[in-house]
Amino acid sequence: MTTSASGHDITPLDAGEVERLAAALSPEERRVILDHGTERPFCGGLLDNHRDGTYTCRLCALPLFRSDAKFDSGSGWPSFFRPFDLQHIREIRDTSHGMIRTEIRCARCDGHLGHVFPDGPLPTGLRYCLNSLAMRFEEEP
Repeated sequence: MTTSASGHDITPLDAGEVERLAAALSPEERRVILDHGTERPFCGGLLDNHRDGTYTCRLCALPLFRSDAKFDSGSGWPSFFRPFDLQHIREIRDTSHGMIRTEIRCARCDGHLGHVFPDGPLPTGLRYCLNSLAMRFEEEP
C-alpha cells in the first residue's frame, strides 16, 4: 500500500476496480472522467458551491481539494489554488487541441479531473481548473 503525506491510500487501482467503480457513472461522467472530456463552462453543479467541506474524486473518493482553497477564477469551472495533498494529483503533459497544457488526474484511479494553469492567486500562483462532474462534495458537519 502507498500512503500519501496526509495518510490516504493512493495505491493505483487496477483496471478491474476502476471499471467496477465506473459502473455507477452516468454516460456524461464517463465521458469526462474516463475519456478525458470537459464539461461546458458555467454549467457545473459545483461552480457556485460556497459551503465548507472537501471535494473528492467522484470515482474513488480520494480527497482532492478543500473549500478554503477554492476561488472564483471567472473561467466557468470550479477553481482551486492548492490541492488537498500534492500526492493526490497526477500531472500529465497535454498537447491536445493545438496547445500545451498540464492535465490533472486522480493519483489513485487515474480519472481525468481537469487542468492546472500558472495564472492563479497567491500563495501558489496556480489555478487547478476542475470539471464538477469529476468530483463530489462532502460538506463539513
